[in-house]
Amino acid sequence: MSNISNSKILSSGILATLSMSALAIAAPTMGMPEINVPKMLSMTMGLPMIAGWIAHFMIGIVLSFMYAGLFYKILPGPNAVKGMIFGLIPWLMAQLLVMPMMSLMNGMSFTSGLFSGSMIMAAGSLMGHLVYGLVLGVLNTPQSSFIHENSITNAGS
Repeated sequence: MSNISNSKILSSGILATLSMSALAIAAPTMGMPEINVPKMLSMTMGLPMIAGWIAHFMIGIVLSFMYAGLFYKILPGPNAVKGMIFGLIPWLMAQLLVMPMMSLMNGMSFTSGLFSGSMIMAAGSLMGHLVYGLVLGVLNTPQSSFIHENSITNAGS
């Protein structure tokens, strides 16, 4: 799994999800619409808001393990870029599958949920997923390569 410890994968998934959530909470102060993923999840599940938060973090953690196990070695570029490229995958899945299915579950049409129902919502979601990917890419790296890169950099000083 790319020589990354499970605890590092777990913590990077949590921190990346926290970063994405912080951006979503701050979105209205930047002139963007509210993007409340936990609220959407809890309403769709018919459960209290805490269930939406738990589901949101569970998804972020599962994606972190997928990134480390399947995508880290095959994505191009430096770690931050790899993470941001990876962030496009869950964003596309959300826009093309998850949001339309949530629309269906709430009595609307499948197509009304495509790209979150509006380009501004889709753009906000894209920003959140890119932030998630950036944080994941920076934190979810093999320790051996981090140590190796630092030892090479420090050896030349």
